[in-house]
Amino acid sequence: MPMLFSQVISSLELVLMLSGCVLLWQQGLSPEARGRANRQAAAMPAWPLSVSGFLLFLWLVVAGGFLAQSATSLALRYISLSPTGTMIVVGGSFHAGMLLGIIVFKLFLERAAARPGTALPRWRIAGYGFATFMIALPLIAATGLIWQHLLQYCGVNLEEQELVGIFAKSKSPRLIGTMILLATVVAPVTEEMIFRAGLFRYARTRFPRWVALLVPAMLFAALHANLASFAPLMVLGIVFSLAYERTGNIAVPMVAHGLFNLNTILLIFAGINF
Repeated sequence: MPMLFSQVISSLELVLMLSGCVLLWQQGLSPEARGRANRQAAAMPAWPLSVSGFLLFLWLVVAGGFLAQSATSLALRYISLSPTGTMIVVGGSFHAGMLLGIIVFKLFLERAAARPGTALPRWRIAGYGFATFMIALPLIAATGLIWQHLLQYCGVNLEEQELVGIFAKSKSPRLIGTMILLATVVAPVTEEMIFRAGLFRYARTRFPRWVALLVPAMLFAALHANLASFAPLMVLGIVFSLAYERTGNIAVPMVAHGLFNLNTILLIFAGINF
């Protein structure tokens, strides 16, 4: 059964990669796609937020994360959890705290007129999100291959992310379920609100476009604290920013982000190196 599961996942991954290459040409690299992308990017409104308002947004995000993490760490002194369980709960609380900071900012401090966004039917959001996910796959695979060879050439020892090892070795259904929920729902929502709907949206009309695309993507990659995945995650962040810019709806990269994390989890369970 494990061998069959691995073969099915490998075949599915190959189909997704090939489909992603086709979509990458149709939606991103062809002359028609580039012209359409420029028109769509120009149509996305700016975020009329002052510097002080933006700094307040960042402060609420960071403060919310650390306060929630600290409160959780104190509460866990009275609860018996394994070291792995403690790490997952504390990490999840940090994301939850950041998300709470974003909610507070949007509900009480951000003016309604400062909320650009395009209303899309749910089926379009799902479709655009899935297409973004497929387009990202071949780009990430190619970037990861080049990045790994470059690091090995420089004599850098590559280490997998700690969570990857936990997924691969964990036997607890409850722990696995919690990690899947955090990876496919909580983290995508929080990180997209911070890096795409926050940093990228603010920077895209105030700095050169390449800076607006690159800096949030680099910070997004650095957040995961793993050198081996830095360049692929940076490319992923750029793809998500472009998807947000072209659709005007932050739910699109959220869906793509959740699908990417779910795909990574399936690869781990299938024992496939990536």
